Amino acid sequence: MLNLDISKRVNYSTRDRVYEVLRENIISLQLEPGRSISEKEISEMLKVSRTPVREAFVKLTQEKLLEIYPQKGTFVSLIDLHHVEEARFIREHLERAAVRVACETFSKEYIIQLESNLHMQKISVEEKNYAKLFELDENFHHTIAIGSEKELIWTVIQHMTTHLNRIRMLSLAANYNWDLILLQHERIIEAIKKQEPDEAEKAMEEHLKKLTFEQEELKKEYEKYFK
Repeated sequence: MLNLDISKRVNYSTRDRVYEVLRENIISLQLEPGRSISEKEISEMLKVSRTPVREAFVKLTQEKLLEIYPQKGTFVSLIDLHHVEEARFIREHLERAAVRVACETFSKEYIIQLESNLHMQKISVEEKNYAKLFELDENFHHTIAIGSEKELIWTVIQHMTTHLNRIRMLSLAANYNWDLILLQHERIIEAIKKQEPDEAEKAMEEHLKKLTFEQEELKKEYEKYFK
């Protein structure tokens, strides 16, 4: 079901509210890859004029989340595995570096935040709430970036991982190795607590390479979602 509530984003312009809502629905696969989408449809759904919708469409097209085909219309982009792997590669190398720093600089406060996050992840797995698990996973990695004083890394990652995030969401929805995600996060926390940068980097590398081995299975199962 589409989540098209823009009322909570009170400090945003109408264009930015429309953009954020559409982006979230694309990444969460509520607007599935290949789906036709129109300015008229969205403006009516969100009860806004077509101008901010058109502006949001332009921005989403620049991010390669929408594709415009002359005389055919606008469609949610199919998942491009080349973009996925390139983004995963960049993310892996940035986060491997950040987690090494975390072993030297992480405060007790951030350790507690990671442990609390992991506890909530376990609850999400028990409840089979993959959308919440995705959100917590994002927060887990963001906390590592903040705690290692490398938050700009997270900003860079967020700009490059739109296709990657969709396949991550698809992986979670397909219930691929949720328990393994928890174990890998536990290893990362323990390595940071023990100030073992080599172990932390190894655990982070294995965690972020996990998706590489799932891509072909996901492509077979959800063939219509991929380029």
